[in-house]
Amino acid sequence: MTQFIGFIHWNVSPEIFHLGPLSVRWYGLLFASGFLLGYYIGERMFRSENVNPKWVDSLFFYIIIATVVGARLGHVFFYGWDYYSQNLLEIPKVWHGGLASHGGAIGIIIALLIHSKYITKRSVLWTLDRIVVPTALVGAFIRLGNLMNSEIYGVATTLPWGFIFERNAETVAKHPTQIYEALCYLVAFGVLMFIFWKTNLKNRQGFLLGLFFILIFFTRFLIEFIKEDQEAFEAGMALNMGQWLSVPFVLAGIFLIYRALSRPEVVYKNS
Repeated sequence: MTQFIGFIHWNVSPEIFHLGPLSVRWYGLLFASGFLLGYYIGERMFRSENVNPKWVDSLFFYIIIATVVGARLGHVFFYGWDYYSQNLLEIPKVWHGGLASHGGAIGIIIALLIHSKYITKRSVLWTLDRIVVPTALVGAFIRLGNLMNSEIYGVATTLPWGFIFERNAETVAKHPTQIYEALCYLVAFGVLMFIFWKTNLKNRQGFLLGLFFILIFFTRFLIEFIKEDQEAFEAGMALNMGQWLSVPFVLAGIFLIYRALSRPEVVYKNS
């Protein structure tokens, strides 16, 4: 990375090193680091409520699988079905790139519905209220991985912090929307952590989940206005695919917060 007057010339290799066929990339390292840190935070949260420690291991196993599978299928069906329908063997090749956060969110919700029914025996909202806290942090790590890949950036800008993504043969500065989103997700993580540890709103089932949806997906909706289209079919659309997919999550967040505040607290006995 080289900084000249006005703009940042970004030419970082996405690969850290390789040994023969094995390649270690920044994206994978940040993705894994985010999950490990998220696991540690989630474990502390569950321990503070004296729940069964075995839940944490199984819970994060469910989440990792659901995130990867859901995010991959989200990209396949929401953004690239024209291509993947003709190249089905490419679908499992996650290492070729292509993950969609909306698909990851849907995958996690489905996985936790199963986990809550068969493992915790508690409302799925109870589980989701706790999982979304470290998930916001993981999202920030993933966006930094996108930055290291020089992908998913914004339109041209004259602002002094614009990035010229030289690995993509860009010659003009673009909005580093990966950094914008990562910072917003970090703020969301801080807000959710404060509410969990310093208030009783975690006992209002669905409140933290609803707030997560609003903080993450309303941010995503706004930033999409200055983000380049990810697929050709988005050209000319008043709202791009990322924005259309964000709207239901924001509306769900508003409903969940209203529902949580209009119902009594729910406190489970220790398990």
